[in-house]
Amino acid sequence: MRYFGKNINLFLNNLMVCYTDDGPDDAPVLIFIHGFPLNKSMWKKQLKALKEQYRVIAYDVRGHGESESTDETTFSIENFAHDLIYFMDALKIDKASLCGLSMGGYIALNAIENYPHRFESLVLCDTSCFPDTPETIEKRMKTVESIEKNGLLNYADNSVKILFAPQSQTTKVAEIAAVKEMILATSIQSLSKTLLALCVRKETCTLLPHIQVPVLIMVGEEDTITPPVTATYMHENIKQSILHVIKHAGHLSNLENSADFNKQLKTFFASVYKDQRTIPSEVITSFVEQLRDKMKSVIALLTI
Repeated sequence: MRYFGKNINLFLNNLMVCYTDDGPDDAPVLIFIHGFPLNKSMWKKQLKALKEQYRVIAYDVRGHGESESTDETTFSIENFAHDLIYFMDALKIDKASLCGLSMGGYIALNAIENYPHRFESLVLCDTSCFPDTPETIEKRMKTVESIEKNGLLNYADNSVKILFAPQSQTTKVAEIAAVKEMILATSIQSLSKTLLALCVRKETCTLLPHIQVPVLIMVGEEDTITPPVTATYMHENIKQSILHVIKHAGHLSNLENSADFNKQLKTFFASVYKDQRTIPSEVITSFVEQLRDKMKSVIALLTI
């Protein structure tokens, strides 16, 4: 049985996974994977914009948002991708389209590399196929030390200065406050473990030419973490992919310019699913009942 709504809890692999599920039963499935150090609530505007035509799902990666982790829980991009597949299996979702931002993009690329038959299309937002450089690894390690020494508030304040474009610092006050809240709600242990997982993730650039599903790549025009040049590289190496640069946005393009972001999603998924039409279950039931009644009439005439 499918559960609708926000903050649904699912016990999976000895951990509680929290997710939101909305939209028609028989519609194509879109799964949204959040970035670091955020949670599923970052996708609110996207779920609202797409839920009429699609079944939309956003979940919290282990140790983030309302999803659990323990002292023994292993954090890695590979494990995050396995979690996604177990999650889909538990919800009896055979195939879906993925939309991942930043870390969510790393997870999506790993998932499609290892489970290509499970996905119908891919949206990569403000993300990269490259592994961390030595300089980035060193920076992440210093961040881990700083978080464990100085706590989360200083980390949250510094993070939003990097995640958002300069003009967003004054025009996206509510969004900045929401992101800070997400960061402060994440445990120091989960933040540290995830930063270490990002440091050791494998490159997926060699995968790009082998991706067989439709791909949309989006990036904030002022993203300094995974800049447009990185998005361009991925676009040039994924056959027939689409690249769109989101103006007035930094690393969190879905929050900073949600109107353009959502417009691109709608256009892309309409193209992906152009040959599929969502038929409400009640229409199918009515058709089956009418067909059954007609068959009874035919059988009755044949037996006279």
